[in-house]
Amino acid sequence: MTTRSLFYPTATFPRAALAALLVGASAIGFAPILVRWSEAGPIATAFWRLALAVPVLWLGVLLAKRQAVTPARSLTRRDVKLLGAAGFFFAGDLILWHLAIHYTSVANATLLPNMAPVFVTIGAWLLFRQRVTRTFLLGMLLAILGAALLIGQGFSLSADRVWGDVLALGTAVFYASYLLTTKHLRAHVTALTFMAWSGTLCALILLPASLMAGETLAPLTLMGWLVLLALALVSHVGGQGLIAYSLAALPATFSAVSLLWQPVMATILAWLLLGEALTPVQGAGGAVVLVGILVARHGST
Repeated sequence: MTTRSLFYPTATFPRAALAALLVGASAIGFAPILVRWSEAGPIATAFWRLALAVPVLWLGVLLAKRQAVTPARSLTRRDVKLLGAAGFFFAGDLILWHLAIHYTSVANATLLPNMAPVFVTIGAWLLFRQRVTRTFLLGMLLAILGAALLIGQGFSLSADRVWGDVLALGTAVFYASYLLTTKHLRAHVTALTFMAWSGTLCALILLPASLMAGETLAPLTLMGWLVLLALALVSHVGGQGLIAYSLAALPATFSAVSLLWQPVMATILAWLLLGEALTPVQGAGGAVVLVGILVARHGST
């Protein structure tokens, strides 16, 4: 299978991969809630998300090697470079997002990072010549519109917040780069291997970033550590792990659009766990996101 063909839509999407993608998106929907509950600083919380997940991931790699019937393909130098790039892109995504929250409105810092599907589509077209249908573009625009409705009326552009908006949009670029790198690597690297390597490198970037920011590095209570453990196991090992697994079989463009299900889940969870109001407009936004995903899937066949 050629690198180029990996990015072309497939005629049918495996049900297991589709289910893994949507469950993974639902799992990372817990992340905003857990970050809000965290006693550590924002970037420090991101560091612990990776640092607590990495031992579990490497244990999974070890167990998979022991149970493998045939030896796994050895990583090439290029694989290691790309794994490092994936770790860098994911760290950049997390750092820029947390910084954006401080320099722009919460609505802007939530909506602009969800522009990642646009950058994934542009990247897949420029780098891998992936064909994009009008139906897919319609689905993508519908899903983004639905996400905007979920955010509500708080989104606005202002000269006073332009730096924060740039950071938030940069988050989308970094996450799109992470997804494209993941898609490329999953052609010949297992999901566990990818997650373990990229997670380790990402944590090594986030730790000094947190120290430089002067944040509270560690929680003070047992509950604070349990929140970080849940973030690591549910949102990263479970959520990002399932997304990495699904990208071996699904187009990166469709996957990026489907990940807009995450803010839908985050909104529902905020309503259930935090008692935040769920308005009819937000409900309609969630429905539009779902319709957009279905249209994008049809346009990817």
